[in-house]
Amino acid sequence: MPKTTINLTSAAIALAPVLFVLLWSTGFIGARYGLPYIEPLTFLAVRMVFVVGILGVIALVLRVRWPNKAEAAHSLVAGFMVHGLYLAGVFTAISQGVPAGISALIPGLQPILTSTIANRFMGETVTRMQWFGLVLGLVGVALVLHDRTMLAAATPLGWIMSVVSLIGITLGTLYQKRYCGNIDWRSGNLVQYFGALVLFTIGAFAFETRVIHWSGELVFAIAWLVIVLSLAAVGLMYWLIRRSAATGFASLFYLVPVVTALMAYALFGEKLDAVSIAGMVICAAGVVIVNKGGRVVPTAGNAAASVVTER
Repeated sequence: MPKTTINLTSAAIALAPVLFVLLWSTGFIGARYGLPYIEPLTFLAVRMVFVVGILGVIALVLRVRWPNKAEAAHSLVAGFMVHGLYLAGVFTAISQGVPAGISALIPGLQPILTSTIANRFMGETVTRMQWFGLVLGLVGVALVLHDRTMLAAATPLGWIMSVVSLIGITLGTLYQKRYCGNIDWRSGNLVQYFGALVLFTIGAFAFETRVIHWSGELVFAIAWLVIVLSLAAVGLMYWLIRRSAATGFASLFYLVPVVTALMAYALFGEKLDAVSIAGMVICAAGVVIVNKGGRVVPTAGNAAASVVTER
């Protein structure tokens, strides 16, 4: 392989996590922009209509390999958690008064939950240095979350759905890594998004009025979430899942609250104080430590790309 190609590949691999964090963080901002004009499950159902349509055309034009029955079933389960529980949790939380920055903080606890599950059930060994980084990140999240007035601003349903989003994204990414690694991401995502569309549509008809107040902000939010989040960021996420240990990939979510909070401060005036800023710095340090503390090593007997991390 030519040296220039190798250098470009190395640069892409190095920049991919940074790009993922930036793109993923904008999802909370997009939700904040659109939700004043539409209910959360209706918002998600409309979003999925466009996503399924665009991805369906891409899959047909490129003639991608379609998943078999077993792969389609795995894709539906992963989609239910990654798209269904996670997105429904985040959008409902924000609609119930949870600030955009804080709505990113609860799923920001994912690395701790992921490392525990990965350590027990996925054949990954988490080193002492990585545990230190994970705990450091948790401390940083706690510092960002220290303002009790923000906690009192949302309804109990909002906080419950924030926890639901944490459970969904954690279990979903682990399931995706274990069972969906060999599925073409375009057709696999199409199956996932179609399942999410059905789920959100049922929820919208069951619990919402489905009234939409069309505006420039809402159109922009839908377009951004469809193209940048559902297509670009999610595709990048699955690319990273296939190439990272579960613990290392999950640690990136510590940076999402940091970036989201900065965006929310700039766009919506959600305040940041010195303690919150210190927490963000600590979160970033935790991510660096977790990712420097281990490397991916293929192990025999686990076709789903189980990994061992080493110091």
